Amino acid sequence: MKKFLGYIFTPLFFLVFGLLLLIFHPIQIICRKVWGYESHKKSVDILNLLILKSLKIIGAKVQAFGNYDLPDNRPLIFVANHQSTYDIPAVIWLLRKYHPKFIAKIELTKYFPSISYNLRHGGSALIDRKNPSQSIKEIIKLGRSLNKNNYAVCIFPEGTRTKTGKLGTFHPAGIKTLLKVCPAALIVPFAIHSNYRLHRFGGFPLSFGETLKFTLLEPIEPDSMPIEELMVKIENSIKMEIN
Repeated sequence: MKKFLGYIFTPLFFLVFGLLLLIFHPIQIICRKVWGYESHKKSVDILNLLILKSLKIIGAKVQAFGNYDLPDNRPLIFVANHQSTYDIPAVIWLLRKYHPKFIAKIELTKYFPSISYNLRHGGSALIDRKNPSQSIKEIIKLGRSLNKNNYAVCIFPEGTRTKTGKLGTFHPAGIKTLLKVCPAALIVPFAIHSNYRLHRFGGFPLSFGETLKFTLLEPIEPDSMPIEELMVKIENSIKMEIN
């Protein structure tokens, strides 16, 4: 039944999703050029809220858990597992108070309405995976921006999306570089549940009626342990939550 309904409603969802990206692309440009960063950010927040709302077309429910009093006077590093393309709108909307940035592949800065523009102009780090030196420079630049503005970054240390929901290996390089530049940052694990089920039939159709869950976990002071122990602690906290 999930597949059958997916065949019916996925085309409608993709149509709405595409229209939102096309409509908000010029809106982003106008907001940024006329009113600056804050206006541009609000347009991006609204776009991602509407994307989350549009998931109802395929019967998806979005649930958010976790209530921690996170500081607004220091940088934050949200560390999350990655299960679906639709993780990103939830991160942007649910964590909007903290101005989340991303470490993204430079290939994503072209061809995608709204998404590419926001990556180029929203303050994220755009890395070339074939050029380690360039990647490190971009992450350092991002870390300096976090320090200056007390913004947040959401990093996916698995490096790719899972197709099975099983947690992949966490790679410490990005977090390690950020902490060198941004030692005052607070680490906040962020668990993403069940989103991979949207893609249980591949790219098409999307599975109808899935529940997407996002859980903010207890923050960790990174200077309390070596980076290797820190990564294990983050990984274990997310693994316990999604299991």
